[in-house]
Amino acid sequence: MNLKIITSTTRPGCKGIAIAEWVHSISAEQEYINGTLLDLSKINLPLMDEPNHPRLGQYQHQHTKDWSEMISDADAFIIVLAEYNYGFPAPIKNAIDYLFHEWAYKPVGIVSYGGVSGGLRSAQMLKQVLTTLQMMPISQGVAIPFFPKYFNPDGSFTGDETHVSSTRAMLEELTKWTKALKSLRG
Repeated sequence: MNLKIITSTTRPGCKGIAIAEWVHSISAEQEYINGTLLDLSKINLPLMDEPNHPRLGQYQHQHTKDWSEMISDADAFIIVLAEYNYGFPAPIKNAIDYLFHEWAYKPVGIVSYGGVSGGLRSAQMLKQVLTTLQMMPISQGVAIPFFPKYFNPDGSFTGDETHVSSTRAMLEELTKWTKALKSLRG
């Protein structure tokens, strides 16, 4: 399974990249998963600047063509999702809106993080966007409430055993959905 793990924010100093690296390390334990981490702060997509609707696939800018290529070869996704003001961050919405067909018929797991809600409000809002693009947000996900307490002094993230087992269960479910949806992608 070709898995893309996507961060959701580009804010300097954000902690999501460390969580995404942790998710990536767990996915790397599975022989059947080829995981790639896509850090939106490094990809650096500008606010949507394509003149044509993404469903046409007539991309004018190289950054869009590159983004399309990164997403096209994915079988499944995990979005490592922050929660800002009870919603999802603008950079993930912008990244999603750049493309259309590249997302279709692919499952997505969400690893959300935040305060007391663990980012669940953000995750619920994002699912509406994902289903519009014919993506399949799976019910198995990971919510990390009070996420700062899981950071090590070196800035790395280490989830607890519940987070680890939830992540593994999400990966197993993504695998099932990837197989089920493959015929729809033609």
